[in-house]
Amino acid sequence: MQGGPDRPRHQPLRPGLRLGKYRVGRRLGAGGYAEVFRARDTVQEIDVALKVPKASEFVHWLREEARLHTRLEHPNILPIKNADWIDGRFVIVCPLAERTLDERLRNRLSVASFVDLAWQMLQAVAHAHTHKVIHCDLKPDNFLLFPDGTVKLSDFGIAKLAMRTVKGSGLGTIGFIAPEQAMGRASFRSDVFSLGLIFWRMLSGKLPEWPLEWPLPGLERVRRKVPGPLVDFLRKSLEINPRHRHANAAAMLAGFERLRPAVLRFTRREALKRRPATDDPSWEELRHRQLLRRFRRKLRLDRGCSRCNGPISEFMSCCPWCAHQPVFGKDEVSFPARCPRCKRGRKLDWRYCAWCHGKAFATVATRTYSDHRYSTQCSTCRTPWMPFMRYCPGCRRKVAKPWSIEGNDDRCRHCGWGVVNGFWETCPWCKKSLK
Repeated sequence: MQGGPDRPRHQPLRPGLRLGKYRVGRRLGAGGYAEVFRARDTVQEIDVALKVPKASEFVHWLREEARLHTRLEHPNILPIKNADWIDGRFVIVCPLAERTLDERLRNRLSVASFVDLAWQMLQAVAHAHTHKVIHCDLKPDNFLLFPDGTVKLSDFGIAKLAMRTVKGSGLGTIGFIAPEQAMGRASFRSDVFSLGLIFWRMLSGKLPEWPLEWPLPGLERVRRKVPGPLVDFLRKSLEINPRHRHANAAAMLAGFERLRPAVLRFTRREALKRRPATDDPSWEELRHRQLLRRFRRKLRLDRGCSRCNGPISEFMSCCPWCAHQPVFGKDEVSFPARCPRCKRGRKLDWRYCAWCHGKAFATVATRTYSDHRYSTQCSTCRTPWMPFMRYCPGCRRKVAKPWSIEGNDDRCRHCGWGVVNGFWETCPWCKKSLK
């Protein structure tokens, strides 16, 4: 056994077996050299994932994976809680995910969900490429989804440290491997190709087979869902000649961020076109349309109340039309993650929730992310603010100055924040009646 003392061979793990402080549960999956099990940490009383080698000759793969992880610390990369010998076995312990991206793709995926998931996936791979790490095995099974909406990249077992081009044995997963990687010449552009295949499957529901010839299967469905520039973006990712692809995931991420607003606008327009037209709109619908014409952008009224269907923003505490308190699903939040306390959206570099007074987040990105919604900043810690935040996401300071609505002087007599009298029945910020 490489890198460690001679140890006896063990019987395969089975449910109910104790491994140190871990009680082994069912097997979650297996790869070429390791198996992953659900387990219970009997000390901390939490569920975790245990990764163990199939045989003693594969221990060095797991040791290399653990060493490689020390270079990569990012909210979208699965962290290692522990890597050690436990009862004679080498074990890697990781947080337990809710499901894999492959399992998620068995159900319908909206374009908004695709944009959120793809952006997080690109963040993870771009971080690895920035640290000269080529993953070499990007596939839906290796992207893990957690309950707060976060995506984390896992399984760096065959990842390589890049010099110029990595020469290897063509390891990877059939169906998602780039042609040059199959011939043993993996590079950053090989990961770009694999990401392009995954994104195409997410949008079209089909995985292109070799040889890839344009038009790819599902092209018409993709064109109906997203604008042409994103189709061109994906086509560039899937070029057979690696020189014609994006140079790496960081370049791919930059291009995707430029396209993201246009993709979401296109999706909303297409949804409106598909709505059945009514010959005689109701009085409530006319009020909604009139308000949207004046304040859609200023208030970001891109959501609908689940009770009255009135236009609302995810920044609001309640529906201003019927006072219903909205609960937004994962697909309805325009942020990469959510607060575990109030389920509102949050950015990865926020230390605190901007909407509730919850405790600091467990994982905070070291990188600062820009956002076109920022309009001012905290006078204490200089953290940028979006309109209608309640607390500073950098220092948790409560916002003291009432927010106003551009071009409108109406204010709530209770909280002083901007409202739209004549339309709303309830203040969406403090939930008090405006009558």
